[in-house]
This record gives sequence, structure tokens and C-alpha cells, in this order.
Amino acid sequence: MEAQESATMTPRTNVTSGRRCLGLEKTNFRYTPGQLTALRIPTSRRKPSKRNDIDPEQMAYIANIEWKLSYVTPLYQFRHTQLVLYSKQLSAFIVAEKQKGIAVEVGPEMGFKVVFSVVHGMTETDEDAETVFIKIYSKPAFSVEGSAVKVVWSGWFTCVNGNLDYMRSLPSDFVSLPLFCANGPMSITALVKSWFTRMFDCYFGPLSLNSSILQWLAALWTECHPACNIRYLKLAWNLSTLPPLDISYTVHPQDAWNLWSSIRQNDSMEDSISIEKVRCFMKRVESHFFRHFRMYLSAGMLTRVCTSLGSAHCDGTIKITGTHYITPVLMLLTECALLKMPI
Repeated sequence: MEAQESATMTPRTNVTSGRRCLGLEKTNFRYTPGQLTALRIPTSRRKPSKRNDIDPEQMAYIANIEWKLSYVTPLYQFRHTQLVLYSKQLSAFIVAEKQKGIAVEVGPEMGFKVVFSVVHGMTETDEDAETVFIKIYSKPAFSVEGSAVKVVWSGWFTCVNGNLDYMRSLPSDFVSLPLFCANGPMSITALVKSWFTRMFDCYFGPLSLNSSILQWLAALWTECHPACNIRYLKLAWNLSTLPPLDISYTVHPQDAWNLWSSIRQNDSMEDSISIEKVRCFMKRVESHFFRHFRMYLSAGMLTRVCTSLGSAHCDGTIKITGTHYITPVLMLLTECALLKMPI
């Protein structure tokens, strides 16, 4: 089932005028009203809670797929009501680029189509724009009518609990969908980014996940264990030795939960998780490893976190399998994307 074609309105801001963003080098975006550079890293986050209000058929587009993350600056004059038009325009752009001789990995003699749609219900505030999903299908040019088509690329833009001060500072012609996730050939990803850059004067950049973000994900997923068995907590570090040493460490889910709950038992912030608790949790995990192997994991870099709810790597790839608990993950990634922007 395709996600519904959108009649969703794009959130508007209180600012009624602004100048068009012309890209990274020539942007006038920094001069828009408001303190856009005043974004700060939160010291606490809301505890994960189960959500049942997102259509599971729509969430199937996102679950169990490894996504490559990017940040994207606000889109100029993007409208959720124009998704059918955008589908046709992006299709025409890819055809034109392929005719120029640019390699597009949709297979030889393939026809293809682009479909923009909306995944409803993923927003957390009225200021969040609805998630936009894109699929590119291909099929043999001479295939029989009604034959199956193949998804060769998919991607989506989202904003979940974006910084309110930041979004209210944007001129009304800009839409903030700062997190971009892509799956498929890099050549198609590059074309999609190129088209968005030309159409909406935005800029894309890689979104890597540092050790602090991975620690947050480990804590957020461990917090979910009583409600849904996380089955395991796998952590990986890279130590800068000669030669470099990669260490993988698997913690039994109940042991991880017992450790986490012991840290949280006297926590006055019942509905949120503080960065101090996250750091304490990781320090105790590292101390336990040291007692057995006499190696300081804190001297290395946390590179990967994995549970049955999802996995994430420092190179900016993530897979989400526990979609009922997707909101806190997307909130964290939205925050990362906003903090990464060159403004």
C-alpha cells in the first residue's frame, strides 16, 4: 500500500518576509530574523514511550532498512500540497541526467517512476512538518502491463520535535525537514540531492554519529527493555593502537537493564533521562569490561550500538526495527541534524 498522497499543509512561521537561501557559500540565511545559531545540546531527554498512532503499513516503509543519514538546510518554497508535481519533476530530471550519459543505477533499458508521499503522525509539535517519503521504482521497458515493479531507491525527510525557537525564526517561505535518510545506489542519492538543491536552494551534508549520540541510543533502547525485550545490547569500540583494534562487547539484556535501573532508581526526573545518567551507565559498562580484560574502552571511540530495536554506526547509518519506539530515536537524530547545520 502506498503512503497517502498528501493534502497536508506545510507549517508556516510568524515571520512574513525573508530572502531566498542561495546555498552554502552565498547564503543569506544567516541574516534571517531570530537567533538561529543559539541551538544548544539538551542535557536531558524524555523517556521512550510506546506509540500506536502511526499506521503500521506506513511505518513498514522505514523499518528494517539501513538508512544513510544526512542533514539538510531548510527548503525554500517547498509545499506538501505539490508532491504529485514534484514526483513528475524529479522523474524528468533523472531522465534528463541519464540522457546526458550520467550513470543512473536503475538497470539497462529500464523504465522508472518517482512517487512522493507523506507518512502521517510522526510529528511531535504543531511546528514540525510532516515526514515526506520518496520511492523510485523501475521495471523493464518492455514488461507486460501489471507486472511487478522494483523499488531501486527510497528516502525520506523528517522533523520530529525540532527546536521551536529555531523553526519560529525561519521566514515563512522556508520549511525545516532537517533529517534526510536514504537507501539505495549512491548515484541515485546524488541525483535526488542535486534536484532538491536546485529546486529548493538547500544544502546537504553528511550526518555522522559521535560517541555521545551512540551512548544516548544505547541508554534509550535499554530503557525500553521491560516493555519489549531488547534481546541483547551489542557495543563496539575502536582503539587507536598500532594496528587499530576493534572490540565488540555484548551485554545480556537483563544485565544491561539491571545496571541501568540501578543508576535510575534514585532519579528525581522520572519522565526524562539526563546526560549524567547516560554517562554513568557507559562508565559502568566500561568498568565491567576492564575488570575482565584489563583494557580501557574509554581510551577508544564507541563506533556501534545494536539491540533488537535497532542499530546505529558512527559513519551515519542506522536501522530501526522497533517502530513503536521510533519517536525518541528520530527526536535525537533531528536534534543532531539541526546542530550540524552550517548556520
